[in-house]
Amino acid sequence: MNRLRLQLCLIALLVIATAAAVSAQGPTSGGPAAPTGSTAPADAAPDGFFDIVFSGGWFGFAIILLLAALSLTAAYLVFEQIMTLRRSEVMPDGLGDQVRQMLMSGRLAEADQVCRAKPSFLSYVLLNGLAEIDGGWSAVEKALEDATAEQSARLFRKIEYLSVIGNIAPMVGLLGTVTGMIMAFQQVASTQGAAGAGDLAEGIYQALVTTVGGLIVAIPSLGAFAVFRNWVDQLVAEAAYIAQHTFAPLKRRKSNSPSASQASAKKSSGGGHPKPPPPPPT
Repeated sequence: MNRLRLQLCLIALLVIATAAAVSAQGPTSGGPAAPTGSTAPADAAPDGFFDIVFSGGWFGFAIILLLAALSLTAAYLVFEQIMTLRRSEVMPDGLGDQVRQMLMSGRLAEADQVCRAKPSFLSYVLLNGLAEIDGGWSAVEKALEDATAEQSARLFRKIEYLSVIGNIAPMVGLLGTVTGMIMAFQQVASTQGAAGAGDLAEGIYQALVTTVGGLIVAIPSLGAFAVFRNWVDQLVAEAAYIAQHTFAPLKRRKSNSPSASQASAKKSSGGGHPKPPPPPPT
């Protein structure tokens, strides 16, 4: 649901920026064009932050608004991942050891309840292993691997948006730059070369403002994506190790007595199977 809302917000911002660009196609970015042959001195170059932001006209301002929306979205994603990718949220303290002790004493129902009471990455993986415990170690191991891969992909999908923003922001800035340069050269063409080099340089540097804005948004987003990607890799590896360690007694038991799995399956066929795992945590 949160991902859908984010996509709708980005689409709405793109529509607004497109509408602003269409409405700005008539006049040039800096206002009405100077008459042909005019030798009046150019306006003073903007030197303040807001003067530079508004110097690109309505289209440049729309690009700046879109970049601001992307930066706010990136900041929200960074904050969300900082709160989500905490070790206590991914791997609750003591959960693996607690479930391991219950497995050693044969208390499967209690282990299932403990995992459901602490919804997390690790608990979901352990529940999938408990659901396949009657199938022997090979079935449990396969269930653990599948659940780990599924949860890992879920975590990666969230941080992928930072990579998307990091790749889109420079393109948005480049769009504003190219558009501004087109308008600057159009002014030179409309005056048949009467516009001086200063006028041309002013239009170009005003257009480059959007490129700077795009890079300011993209660089931190890509840096945060790299940090979170390594963070997720580390947490997933630790969770997988804890899950394997939790079910280690089952592995040794099955390897020492191959017929135990068949006896356990027959004994639990009357309704003693653990409950199926819950849906992945959101």
